[in-house]
Amino acid sequence: MIGLMGAGKTTVGKQLARRLGRQFVDSDHEIVARTGVAIPTIFEIEGEDGFRRREAQTIAELTELCGIVMATGGGVVLRPENRSRLRDTGWVVYLNVPPAMLYERTRHDRNRPLLQVADPLARLEALHAERDPLYREVAHFVVEGSHLVASGIVNLLLREFPQMSPA
Repeated sequence: MIGLMGAGKTTVGKQLARRLGRQFVDSDHEIVARTGVAIPTIFEIEGEDGFRRREAQTIAELTELCGIVMATGGGVVLRPENRSRLRDTGWVVYLNVPPAMLYERTRHDRNRPLLQVADPLARLEALHAERDPLYREVAHFVVEGSHLVASGIVNLLLREFPQMSPA
């Protein structure tokens, strides 16, 4: 399993999976498919803790699969069991993007319950400060992605890690 965390993970993940001939899985999309409801609805009904429980179960199941490229939700690193599973069962890439750039990418996205606050940029800065050390703890490789496009990141990963090969 190749796991992607951080900003742009779905775009990079799909391109990387295609280049490697592997299946792409987005853990958030998997949660939506399993529950039949959108993530904001899960947050509304079960709260963040309920969502995190569902996320942990999904990660446990997905990390058992071989030969996939997986994108994870941004808060996946908050639970120690997720960090262990990801690090121990796959090769994890952290796509680090500054909060200001994340704000520009997400400011019109209503599917991000944690950003439905008066000051989403401040919230992104707080989330980044909390999560960045956890992402770095889990990651086997960190891409400082603020200036790279998805295809450039994929090429970087394939160049830096030639042992990645089609499944």
